[in-house]
Amino acid sequence: MLTDYQRYRLYEIAPGISIWATLLGGVALSFIDPLLMIYLIIIFDVYWVLRVLYFSFYVVLSWNRFRKAIKRDWFQKLVATFPDWEKRINVVFLPLYNEEWSVIRTTLEALRLSSYPAAKLYVVFSGESRKKEHWEKIQKLVREAYNSVFADILYYTHPDGLPGEVPGKGSNINFAEWEFKKYADQKNWRYEDIIISVFDVDTVVHPEYFAHLSYMYASHPRPERSSFQPITLYNNNVWDSPAVLRIMAFGTSFWMLFSLARLDHLVTFSSHSMSFKAVIDSGGHPKDIVSEDSRIFFQCWLHYDGDYEVTPLYIPVSMDTVVDDSTIKSLKNLYLQQRRWAWGTENIPYLLWNFSKHPALPRWKKALTLFTEWEGKWSWASVAIIITLLGRLPLWVANAEVRQSALFFNTPQALEWLMILAMGGLIVSTIMSMLLLPPRPERHSRHKYIFMVAQWVLVPVSLFFFSALPCIDAVTHLMFGRYLGFNVSTKKRQV
Repeated sequence: MLTDYQRYRLYEIAPGISIWATLLGGVALSFIDPLLMIYLIIIFDVYWVLRVLYFSFYVVLSWNRFRKAIKRDWFQKLVATFPDWEKRINVVFLPLYNEEWSVIRTTLEALRLSSYPAAKLYVVFSGESRKKEHWEKIQKLVREAYNSVFADILYYTHPDGLPGEVPGKGSNINFAEWEFKKYADQKNWRYEDIIISVFDVDTVVHPEYFAHLSYMYASHPRPERSSFQPITLYNNNVWDSPAVLRIMAFGTSFWMLFSLARLDHLVTFSSHSMSFKAVIDSGGHPKDIVSEDSRIFFQCWLHYDGDYEVTPLYIPVSMDTVVDDSTIKSLKNLYLQQRRWAWGTENIPYLLWNFSKHPALPRWKKALTLFTEWEGKWSWASVAIIITLLGRLPLWVANAEVRQSALFFNTPQALEWLMILAMGGLIVSTIMSMLLLPPRPERHSRHKYIFMVAQWVLVPVSLFFFSALPCIDAVTHLMFGRYLGFNVSTKKRQV
């Protein structure tokens, strides 16, 4: 009989086993039966081309919705549709660690200039006691510049070393949420009327974000049973970022556009909003894991036995790429950021462990959610390697007999044509990236637009070294029980 610990460890090992079995099995089969491996590669490439076309369709669909959404006057629509709009309280949580004042000021300026009245916004800053000097400096600067701008600004100091915590954003937010609960209780606010937005501190909201969020919240038949996910763009410093960082940033935005149009794939990511009631009911953002942004969705989903969803918001929020003082440091930051995101694999054992505790949750929902999470991480780690390396390996190691077959002669041409078809997705990505670019800063010449297009030739390198490898790194750490802590991404801007 397995102990609970042993069973959970098996769940943690399983995702990594599936990925390593695919990769090592592909290598072994290339030597044992290269002809069979060639067949499998062709089938896989056909499947992936269809996936690329499918992906591109939904990205374009979301893009059209995005373009329409940002042109609307959502505050006017909110006031005209819901005369009682003021009863809903918007609260912005901004956890911070060691971020520069210029980053925080830009975030607050965006809140101040929102079409939704800044005087109706509550801002919660949550700093770290282990960065006491910096935290106190930031509080002083915020008070001097914004003390009379918002409905209220609350400052909470997250103590270091609280039991059961992993230092990071999740534990910081969890502490702030329970402290804010005391504030809300003193004001006798209904949790159902409180909309909290949990943002990275570099999040710059679109002027219509809170008006749109409030409208969607008021329109929802049961808003306390839904999170609200905006489009995440990495536009704040994209012009100053190395090409690989830009490619990965745009890739994340395209993935979000795709997910927003496919609701069955949508899980909260990074900056998001939700009812404070759902937060309290589910125990708050998790304080003992790294991937708190997605885990809070699964906590709510399990707590309500699958009766919980994510509502898409086609209004964007803009954040920073992980630029540092040098290209090497920036690439290292990118690798660590991607590995941290891939650490979301920890949601798979979490789901497997909790399914048996929720018999009322329909089995088909369990299966679909588990498959979506598992297949997503498997694809993340495996696809780039299968296409770039394993797809060619059987051609390189095939024996003389296989080399005489018609399949062997025709496979390179077939793979080339499939890759040409897949280029359609790359063309869509190139066009979309240019449409999503913010205005060019004067310090950059117009010639840089050429580089913004040419950078997409680096996609294979980017996907291999800064997508597949960090994901494999993360799942392998999880396999061996070498748990990753929360690494804070360095984000710097040129002024």
